[in-house]
Formats: sequence, C-alpha cells, structure tokens
Amino acid sequence: MALTLETDRLLLREWQEEDFIPYHAMNNDPEVCAFFPNLQTEEQSRSVIARYREQDRRDGFSFQPLIERASGAFIGDIGLARVEFDAGFKGAVEIGWMMQRHHWGKGYATEMARALLDYAFHALRLPEVLAFTVPANTRSRLVMERLGMKQDTAAGFDHPHIAAGHPLRPHVLYRTTAPASRNTNA
Repeated sequence: MALTLETDRLLLREWQEEDFIPYHAMNNDPEVCAFFPNLQTEEQSRSVIARYREQDRRDGFSFQPLIERASGAFIGDIGLARVEFDAGFKGAVEIGWMMQRHHWGKGYATEMARALLDYAFHALRLPEVLAFTVPANTRSRLVMERLGMKQDTAAGFDHPHIAAGHPLRPHVLYRTTAPASRNTNA
C-alpha cells in the first residue's frame, strides 16, 4: 500500500489513472526535463509508473504523485527509492522530485521532501538518505541544500543509465543523516 503523507498544502498519495496525463506531459516538457537525456513516450511514462508501483510493493515506498490539497491538482512526483543501478551506494535510499514548471518556486518540493525525510528517519529508521543530479541543476541542488543535505564532493559519479560522453552523465551526490547520528557539536 502506497505511503500517504500530508503537509499544510500538499498530499502525497498512491498513483491513480488520472495522474497519467499530467505526469506524461511533465515528462515531455523540455524545460522540466532539461537535465534528463530524453523525453518520454507514452509507453515509457506508463512503464515508469508501473516500476514505481512495483518498488512500492517491494519496499513500502517509491516515487508518488504530489497533489496540491487546495485544488486537487497534480504538481509532480516525489519520493524515496532504493538505488538500483551499479554505484558505490547501490541499495541506499535516495530522495528525488520533479515538478510541473508552473509549480516551480512555490516551495512544494522542499515542503514535501522535509516530510519524506522525517518519515525516512523516524518511521523507516534509515540512517542516511541520498540525492543526486547533474551539476548544472541548480534548482534541485538548492532544494537539497535547504533540506540540510551536504554534497559529498568525493562521491561524484557517472550515471550508468546515461551514455558515456553524454554531457548529463556526470552527477553530484548529496547526503543527509538521521538527526540522532548528526554531529551536534558543529
């Protein structure tokens, strides 16, 4: 069963059929997808949602639709997922998000990501959560920093799902740890 989280303005809930059209449109907005190597076909968008549902069944969490509570509008997707590709942190849990362009700048990603990190650390008892993106994605990197995540400068990596030589292959890695394991002497 999909995770449900609420904040003052937002709802994180399970995928519904009505989410497909705005989700697919978001995955075909060149500005939203500027840091992804390709836009998605309908079949690819459906496949991604199916993969998210399978991850949720397996792990109890995944990327899910983010809904504006006041309007019921689909904003984007956000969530936690196990890193499944080959990297030095395979099996760790990442947090990530993608928002429709007309919802940028409203603090939605930060608001729900904070709730997700609280869930990750208190309900799931994870010791650490990761996030990653391409170096030029300053919007996402600023969200990571607002969440208290720190860049692990020694752990940058080439994303194995992006072709060698592609300008979006290099990624930066951010980390945050559970509150009890953070150094409180800083």
